[in-house]
Amino acid sequence: MSKKIAFMGTPVISGQILKSLYQNGFDVEVVYTQPPVESNRGQKLNKSPVHIMSEILNIPVRTPFKLDNSEENKFLQSKNISLGIVVAYGQILKKDILDIPKYGWINIHYSLLPKLRGAAPIQRAIMNNEIKTGISIMKMNEGLDTGPICNQYSVNILENENSEDLGQRLTNLASEKILKNVDDIFENKASFKDQDHTQSTYANKIKKEEGKINWKETSKVIIGKINGLYPTPGVWFEYKGERYKIHRAELSISSGKPGYVLSDNLEIGCGEKSIKIIEIQRQGKKVQKTSEFLLGSQITKGAYLS
Repeated sequence: MSKKIAFMGTPVISGQILKSLYQNGFDVEVVYTQPPVESNRGQKLNKSPVHIMSEILNIPVRTPFKLDNSEENKFLQSKNISLGIVVAYGQILKKDILDIPKYGWINIHYSLLPKLRGAAPIQRAIMNNEIKTGISIMKMNEGLDTGPICNQYSVNILENENSEDLGQRLTNLASEKILKNVDDIFENKASFKDQDHTQSTYANKIKKEEGKINWKETSKVIIGKINGLYPTPGVWFEYKGERYKIHRAELSISSGKPGYVLSDNLEIGCGEKSIKIIEIQRQGKKVQKTSEFLLGSQITKGAYLS
């Protein structure tokens, strides 16, 4: 019986899961990923992390700008694919593609569905100050993360954990758990249960403007944004016409007016309590620890960060 797999993904997290499948003996017949994009100066095309990983593993790669076309449908039909696996691909799969593999398509989604469906579940979990999240292995349908679930695995969100670190922990978990789930699917042991759609919430795509700090918000909300939006697009404020990006910060017990620097340790007043900045980056400069940054900075105690 054929056990051929088609894999679709684009970012680094997807590449790690693809590598795990390959190294554990699964027959990945073809990989789909987003097309290469031009660098800022347009001098070269940059391949996605999954594209690069596929070439390292010597797996054929396809990069259609639009998956929904007769050519890709015919190609997948010809490959006798048994199962499709999607991890952060970046394109929607229509019914004609979803119907091709014998066992359908499964998606590894980085939340405990039906909570946080959508594009940015890791970031939104942290920004919402959730205490727990996880991964869901789901059979795909035409809805947005609405398919029945095979298994879920939860983790606690650590204190002051950012989206990069949490994403890596979830990817490590997914790279391990996907192996048994695929085996169970091929052996007809997997059981999929419908989601409770009445409990659904959504993790909307991150917009760059969300990174601008409103110091009138509580310190807890601001810390959630700093951690959730790290490393991109990042959280920032302006002072005397220059932009400053906060990379790391922590809650502080000091109190003062929102937006004012309360101490020589770069504690900033918020709508409730304050935060203490640990790492900061001035526009056009490198990231600095607060102690280094303050040596030549105009931002001193009493300054107002508009």
